[in-house]
Amino acid sequence: MSADGEDRAGLLDRVFLTRVVEPGDERAGRWVREYGAAEVARRLRTGGPPLPGASERRWAGLRARAGEAEPDRDLAVARAAGVRFVTPGEAEWPGQLDDLGDARPLGLWVRGRPSLRMWALRSVAVVGARACTEYGAHMAAALAAGLAERGWVVVSGGAYGVDGAAHRGALGARGATAAVLASGIDRPYPRGHTELIRRITEQGLVLGELPPGEHPTPSRFVLRNRVIAALTRGTVVVEAAHRSGSLVTARAAQRLGRHTMGVPGPATSALSAGVHELLRGGAVLVTDAAEVVELVGDMGELAPARRGPVLPTDLLEPRAREVLAALPGDGPASAAGIARRAQTTEDDAVARLYELRALGYVERHDDGWRLTHQTAISGRTGRHPR
Repeated sequence: MSADGEDRAGLLDRVFLTRVVEPGDERAGRWVREYGAAEVARRLRTGGPPLPGASERRWAGLRARAGEAEPDRDLAVARAAGVRFVTPGEAEWPGQLDDLGDARPLGLWVRGRPSLRMWALRSVAVVGARACTEYGAHMAAALAAGLAERGWVVVSGGAYGVDGAAHRGALGARGATAAVLASGIDRPYPRGHTELIRRITEQGLVLGELPPGEHPTPSRFVLRNRVIAALTRGTVVVEAAHRSGSLVTARAAQRLGRHTMGVPGPATSALSAGVHELLRGGAVLVTDAAEVVELVGDMGELAPARRGPVLPTDLLEPRAREVLAALPGDGPASAAGIARRAQTTEDDAVARLYELRALGYVERHDDGWRLTHQTAISGRTGRHPR
């Protein structure tokens, strides 16, 4: 018996309800929580009185769907395609989906060998624009490959653009990836990604809420995104316009207390405007997989410190750098004048100047001390004089 109190016979009731109820229907989820899947299915099958909150019109619509549902057939079709149906309370059920409350899936159709629950424990969503730029595709693939190499599962929606690039990046790194579809998983969508979804099935997982044969609709794409957000430890958005569906995923992640991240783009790019808005609203800016893992990973999984290249002037002692900075760029200066600007004694300034001359940064002339020509034109950037 499952943790939700349903035995094996309850499996058919939940399969039946996935055919009758749309994903994310919180009212139907409340019915299941309060009455149990068996009672809800029974009333829909037998035409019992409407459940609380259902108008006559809505109840009639659900009853019409119920009359066409064939859960035995759905299970048979799924099994023939190598698809299993995972329900709340089963060993493979990812407990974090319960955070969705009454909007949690009635069950998930899953294809692929790995355990969904185990994979979800160490997963990150990478989502973004369908019509992404080359920059967006590159960043998604690089992030996904980096995450996969670090042992993280990359979750996305199997769509064109950023989703597809993320899946390919993980696959290319011989890593783990999972696609959450807004259609029956025996009907890969978009069709142009049929081969990609087949590869994901062989190397990872494909899953969704809808029973075999179901087609995607705009609302199903939106509702699918809550599953991606709840399933993973965090969501990274790579390129998204102001009304992008990937922002729905990110905001769902925020509501659920998951980490929300964004990859910045050009300030002038409309495809990055949604990401920038997300960053202004509290998401964390990330640029590579190490920064993502630092946020979602265990204590101590820190990204490497970022710094520019080491320059020759970085190797000078602080007092020598101060004396060098005190020399004017357009003419000579006396040791006394350099000492005043460097706020040191004249003897100390002279000692430092001789060190700098030996290194090729300054020259001594009858009229005082000057920067060498090479140091002057390099603007004291630290490029070593030649």
